[in-house]
This record gives sequence, C-alpha cells and structure tokens, in this order.
Amino acid sequence: MVTEKDVQHIAELADVGVSSEELGTFTHQFNEILEYFDLLDTVKGDAAATRDLYNIMREDEVEPSLPQEEVLRNAPAQEDGFIKAPRVM
Repeated sequence: MVTEKDVQHIAELADVGVSSEELGTFTHQFNEILEYFDLLDTVKGDAAATRDLYNIMREDEVEPSLPQEEVLRNAPAQEDGFIKAPRVM
C-alpha cells in the first residue's frame, strides 16, 4: 500500500505539484491503480494472443510546403533562418 509520504516523494521526483488537500485523493487513486495491477497479475494465460499483422504505414509522398520566409513571419522569434525556441533545461 502506498502512503501519502510515498505519493509526495513520487510527486517531487516527477516535479509535479501536489497540494496537501490533493494528497489524500492522489494516494487513494494511486492505490486503486496498484490494486488493478494486482488483479491483472491473477489472469492466467498460456499462449500469446495471435492475430494477423498488417503494415499500416504508407509511403512518404513529397508535397509542396510553405516558403521559409512565410513560416518565419509567423514565428515569435527567429535566428539564422530558423525558428528560435526557449532553451529546455
């Protein structure tokens, strides 16, 4: 069983803000999910499911695109002919 302290620790590791008011709800939901996995562990199965496999991918098709100048006109920031995005840390 997962405790509120466990949920708080997991939330910190995942960088997810969980308020003290939400902690009880999240703990209950977390335990329900784990109980469901326990239920799935009881399912017996000797053979792998068989089904026909189909390739759902299509061939790439070259299509005309927008001119670079038009695309960059819509960008909030640009640098050296590219869209400039914020740095991800």
